[in-house]
Amino acid sequence: MDGSVEQALGRVGVWSMELRNAGQPGVEAAAELAERGITAVWIPGLDGRGIFDDTDELLTASPSTYVVLGVLGIWRQEASVLAAKVQELDLRHGPRTIVGLGVSDRNAAAAVGQTYTSPVGAVSDYLDELAKEQIPSDRLLLGALGPRMAQLAADRTAGIHPFLVSPEYTARMRAQLGADALIAPHQAVVFSTDAEQARAVARDQLGMFIGFDAYRNNLRRLGYTDSDLVPGGSDRLIDALVAWGDDEAISRRLREHLDAGADHVAVQVLPATPVAGLPVRDWRRLADLALSI
Repeated sequence: MDGSVEQALGRVGVWSMELRNAGQPGVEAAAELAERGITAVWIPGLDGRGIFDDTDELLTASPSTYVVLGVLGIWRQEASVLAAKVQELDLRHGPRTIVGLGVSDRNAAAAVGQTYTSPVGAVSDYLDELAKEQIPSDRLLLGALGPRMAQLAADRTAGIHPFLVSPEYTARMRAQLGADALIAPHQAVVFSTDAEQARAVARDQLGMFIGFDAYRNNLRRLGYTDSDLVPGGSDRLIDALVAWGDDEAISRRLREHLDAGADHVAVQVLPATPVAGLPVRDWRRLADLALSI
């Protein structure tokens, strides 16, 4: 990759579930985002199927577009196969694919006949395999939450892409990891000034994750308690994890992450009302406010 990963991604990117299997409308949306100054597009790994086809399509949007896999579970794809896919993409588009990796959970490991013992050890072994395949460490990120996994990311990859975190978490990670590690948190936003509506959207889209052990453990480290970790999350927790309000409120949350030490914020827009297709109008709004951050 020419230059640093921070320069490649910029300060704000779009994280989107909708861009998986989006076809030409997704390419057109990514091209418009690049024209508006957002060149980093993040797509989730899900079960791994189709992600490299989606990446291939999105990279055609603009020569300035970078696609980040945020994140792909290590149990879903052998390291040698992942490396081959990335190298194929590089031949077609140049080194504009960045791979985020996650360890997922025991069920994901068991589904492919693997044993989930030491998460840090499993990811370290996977990174060893990728190094043999000559995938540069600055093309890799870890979906790390705990301090040990985050340190592994800082030592062996470009840095971390944590999901479901607050600016306080960003500040803690910057203090732990030092100045050099990339910190690129996920941040969900709802463009609505109606608290009841915004929180309902947040719970509908992200509330399930609060039930997952990895996120619950991390939220406890941040000081949240059983009264917050109820199904769907307390109002206090939702407001900490999901930014909602007018443009200034959304901008303020993004700046809080950046001021806390984030290099880049991967923003997932949760439409306040259902939309057919891609939430392009909200992405345009995000791109406009990102110019002032």
